[in-house]
Amino acid sequence: MSRPSLLALVLATAVTWPVSGHAASSPADVAAAALRNAPVWDGHNDVPEQLRERRQDLLAGFDFADTMNTADPESGKGPMQTDLARLREGKVGAQFWSVYVSAMLNEQQAVQATMEQIDVMKRIIAAHPDEMMYATSSAEVEAARKAGKIASLIGMEGGHSIGSSLGVVRQMYELGARYLTLTHFKNTPWADSATDAPEHDGMTDFGKDLVREMQRIGMLVDLSHVSPKTMADALDVARAPVIFSHSGAQGVDGHPRNVPDAILDRIKANRGIVMVNFYPSYVSEELRQWQASRLGEAARLKSLYPNAPETAEAGMESWISAHPKPVATVAQIADHVEYIAKRIGTDYIGLGGDFDGGSVGVEGMPDVSAYPALFTELARRGFAQDDLEKISSRNMMRVLKAAEAYAKAHAQDPAIESPTAF
Repeated sequence: MSRPSLLALVLATAVTWPVSGHAASSPADVAAAALRNAPVWDGHNDVPEQLRERRQDLLAGFDFADTMNTADPESGKGPMQTDLARLREGKVGAQFWSVYVSAMLNEQQAVQATMEQIDVMKRIIAAHPDEMMYATSSAEVEAARKAGKIASLIGMEGGHSIGSSLGVVRQMYELGARYLTLTHFKNTPWADSATDAPEHDGMTDFGKDLVREMQRIGMLVDLSHVSPKTMADALDVARAPVIFSHSGAQGVDGHPRNVPDAILDRIKANRGIVMVNFYPSYVSEELRQWQASRLGEAARLKSLYPNAPETAEAGMESWISAHPKPVATVAQIADHVEYIAKRIGTDYIGLGGDFDGGSVGVEGMPDVSAYPALFTELARRGFAQDDLEKISSRNMMRVLKAAEAYAKAHAQDPAIESPTAF
């Protein structure tokens, strides 16, 4: 049997790109075309948290057009990662703004603080009518895009914000919240978190009723931050697509905040979406392992030198010098996207950057201006323009429309009731 020529092998294995005329499009061109057709719809941005922590929700003198001068060296805070100029540069067409409040607050405090976070984000949107449009539905997102504005939706991060009340979650929906992340880093009284000791073996009966009620009214169920058993329990009762607003693939980085393979498979069956996160230790397994080793070394030195902290400190400096900190990269974010695509397909992937929340220090993704760099990397790996458009926003649009259709079909169902706590 004759051996194929070198030219034949090259032609057989080469990645081809859509062509314009006679010239092949570059990865950057493919990415740019995708983002023109389908601007980014990001699942999670923590600007409201920054406004609360840095300014106590006082907007007088705050310039959201340009936040590059917002660094506060005394508190150790760098400049914010989000502003209108960089959102435009990043080709962001729709954004879920996260109204996160501390999970250390008691539930009643959290309810109030969440309402204040919704208020401050609505005031930011209203102050920039030429650039932003408040949106509570897929139709309003489409209208914003046609108007050339950034569709601005609200997502609640952490089930502590509803005070264990179905009545409160219904009223949060009326205030404009369109998803609820069921937990944050701590368990709620009705669901286990990914980063806390299990209490409920997943979800309680109330938690399952909450999922049912959220889907009845059209609020998206967000499974970022929850334990695998909570994920599974929620999927058991879900009848509409669910989301992960900012999570990666555990097959790439084993952090418990990421999504296990078995749940990825169920997301495909559910027709939901995993919006890939940019938080460094969720992105880079090497960084996650380094952080664990650093903590272990610090504990070892403290145990060895309890009466000589300066010796322990010098030992830690020596260890860090010998073990440089790994840096998460935009290529590693692409690894998560590629892993999920290979496992379940590109129909179930989005992006949830977590900018201004924790996604600081990823090489190549400094702020919201950098989404084109990620899409260029994906195009370089062979993702077609159609798949890039799905990842940028079309998948999220499909999920929201499906949730709305389910709610419309069940609009006459009675509200699920639960007794009040006091």
